[in-house]
Amino acid sequence: MKELIGYCNSCAKEIYCLEGFFNGIKADDGKIYCFECYECNQKENPQA
Repeated sequence: MKELIGYCNSCAKEIYCLEGFFNGIKADDGKIYCFECYECNQKENPQA
């Protein structure tokens, strides 16, 4: 089963729930991101 959950807050890529698993990241601020954008954001803004 494939269900559209929303769009990446950074690149607007579609983010789905695939077979019951969320195919993205929900940040602490409640926004959702694709894995690629979240990883890039973490590299640019590392938290110590």
